[in-house]
Amino acid sequence: VQLQAFGGGLVQAGGSLRLSCAASGLTFITLALGWFRQAPGKERTFVAAISRSGGSTFYEDSVKGRFAISRDNAKNTLYLQMNSLKLEDTAVYYCAATQGLTATRRSSYEYWGQGTLVTVSS
Repeated sequence: VQLQAFGGGLVQAGGSLRLSCAASGLTFITLALGWFRQAPGKERTFVAAISRSGGSTFYEDSVKGRFAISRDNAKNTLYLQMNSLKLEDTAVYYCAATQGLTATRRSSYEYWGQGTLVTVSS
């Protein structure tokens, strides 16, 4: 599976950004998907996950109500809509895929994109 994340950039605090992740190489609907992020000097942590059908979603507490994960199985694309961005959301965001169950642990994902940088400024 190849994953390519894009859509990052510089945004002011309180603004919005939508990340996308295009997948190829495996049947998209067989994959559970997730977003993780890694801030400078910190470990990569879970942000959001979505089931194969899109019917179930999971979020890290600090992004609940601000971020929304979604997928378009016809376009083989995963999304992360980020609203009300805060300075602490600054990080490299990675999309990830697993042929297993929907997961929040980094170790559960077999496939990773290259990351896209999101910088939130004051």
